[in-house]
Amino acid sequence: MQAAILREFGAIDQLRMETVDDPVPQAGQVVVDIQAIAANFVDTLVVAGKYQFLPPRPFSPGKLPTGIVSAIGAGVTGLRPGDRVLTLAEHGGYAEKIAVAATGCFRLPDGLSFIDAAAMSLGFDTAWFALCERGRAKPGDTALILGATGAVGMAAIQLAKAYGLRVLAAVSSPAKADTVLRAGADAVIDLSVADLRDGLRAQVHAATGGAGADIVLDPLGGDIFDAAIRAVAWRGRYVVIGFAAGRIPTLKVNYVMLKNMEVSGVQVSDYRKKAPDEMRHCIQEIFRLYEAGQLAAPRATVMPLAQVQDALRQLEARTAQGRLVLVPASAAH
Repeated sequence: MQAAILREFGAIDQLRMETVDDPVPQAGQVVVDIQAIAANFVDTLVVAGKYQFLPPRPFSPGKLPTGIVSAIGAGVTGLRPGDRVLTLAEHGGYAEKIAVAATGCFRLPDGLSFIDAAAMSLGFDTAWFALCERGRAKPGDTALILGATGAVGMAAIQLAKAYGLRVLAAVSSPAKADTVLRAGADAVIDLSVADLRDGLRAQVHAATGGAGADIVLDPLGGDIFDAAIRAVAWRGRYVVIGFAAGRIPTLKVNYVMLKNMEVSGVQVSDYRKKAPDEMRHCIQEIFRLYEAGQLAAPRATVMPLAQVQDALRQLEARTAQGRLVLVPASAAH
């Protein structure tokens, strides 16, 4: 089969298409013929050797591919060849086939295509854990979603509305307001204001009658964290998802005490490894809401798997428009 193989950590051009042996399922595993996989920013960190989970080299990066079960290992029940699945593979997805634990495969709803399922993966499960498990969202809460036009942010808007929350979507410029309003946001917070430290809080207070946000989801960090932490409501929950703004912020914890607030974080890979039952519930909830018409897949740009370097360069340069989904040449059409 063809796979994008990384033999040495470093620049993206270290990742090259190679011909390798087809995988064989071990006990408890299935082989999945990959039909689509999203390219994710985290993969650029994996290639560079800067991610916290790095498998032995050589290997193929690529998380959570979708595809068709083609072979079953000993002891596997509940799956059969021909099943359409989402896998929870941590790596190995930039390939035509993958061997994965059967317990990490979830049948796709009939109306959900491989491409749409791939486009939803990682963004929606990260947003679900941040909002529902860490943020303990409940109907009537107000959620401030930073980085709202990103994959996690757009997923969080939809999930928050599906669960009956009020959504304040923060954008980097007023030109992006229509995007988040169409996604379901109730109000827009402009991060391009001249005085971000006071201006962000003033906008949130104006939208909440002075109360602040019950939940803040933050994939950005940096100066935006410094401003947004001041906009949290009494007994609010601030959830750290990442540091796309570049700087890892620090916090004086007296502010946490004075506001009776909680600051927590989400590393979604840990749930796949350490809390599989919670991950199963998360995926089932996302599929349930999708089938109920309350969630929609993000817009995807489809590219051949052979163009994986180009996809990762777009993500690294932050020039990608929507989700980038890679399709192997062997995928069924």
